[in-house]
Amino acid sequence: MEAFGARLSAAMAERGPLCVGIDPHPGLLRAWGLPDDADGLESFNRTVVDALGGDVAIFKPQSAFYERHGASGIAVLESTIRHLRRAGALVLLDVKRGDIGSTIQAYADAYLDPSSPLCADAVTASPYLGFGALRPMIDIALAYGGGVFVLALTSNPEGPSVQHARTADGRTVAQLMIDEVAQVNAGAYPMGSIGAVVGATVGATGEDFTSINGPLLAPGLGAQGGTAAGLRQVFGPNLSGVLPSASREILSAGPDPAALRAATARILSACRDALADTTVDQVRPMVDPGVAETGVDR
Repeated sequence: MEAFGARLSAAMAERGPLCVGIDPHPGLLRAWGLPDDADGLESFNRTVVDALGGDVAIFKPQSAFYERHGASGIAVLESTIRHLRRAGALVLLDVKRGDIGSTIQAYADAYLDPSSPLCADAVTASPYLGFGALRPMIDIALAYGGGVFVLALTSNPEGPSVQHARTADGRTVAQLMIDEVAQVNAGAYPMGSIGAVVGATVGATGEDFTSINGPLLAPGLGAQGGTAAGLRQVFGPNLSGVLPSASREILSAGPDPAALRAATARILSACRDALADTTVDQVRPMVDPGVAETGVDR
């Protein structure tokens, strides 16, 4: 399969720079008049996919909201992944997994191997057992045309105590993760398949994103306080590859499909304006277009 970075680049160019989270919180299900069970999940997701699946570049289901319903909830998640792909959208499964050895390999097999019913286009991962511990997951992703988004700078108040800590060479832990991602992405065109998660609400950080050559997922638009205009403060002038993400700001407009589409269009328009002239398809290539993605560290 074509590399995830190339597929995401094309999807963002065609459908716009926006990721929509599918997070069926119990309160959101109630607001939609749905039961907090697998049937409610199924109805909720079907409405979202039918309304938005053909127009949004990538969706981000949060696995925990399906796991809490056991096997029946996971079945809804598997079905949602299939239906989103049939609609032509990419799927980023928000699982934030991180482990070592055979366990991280098993997570990779579950979420990134095409033979798995839970296989998505990409997953989120926690690197805090050491970035190198994620290598089996990264290798599986690159082998099958998938992607991994590594947590770097999260917007929760507990994050800075770890992510802003300094390593022996003076870099922050967050910068170390960004630099590790950049090494994996070196030489990829139009961008690499390994991304970083940087909250849209973290403000100016002083971190250097210029060499990452990969997608930068920026969750937190809307309900969490992030704004499209604020993306420039977070990422600086180099906004290539920035992928804003919103969930409750869009989902709270439901269950009316027209209202969901209107909310999505409004946020996407704001993101287009904020990222004007720097969307990934417009950025000057960092390498010769003839250079293929290999996933090998350089």
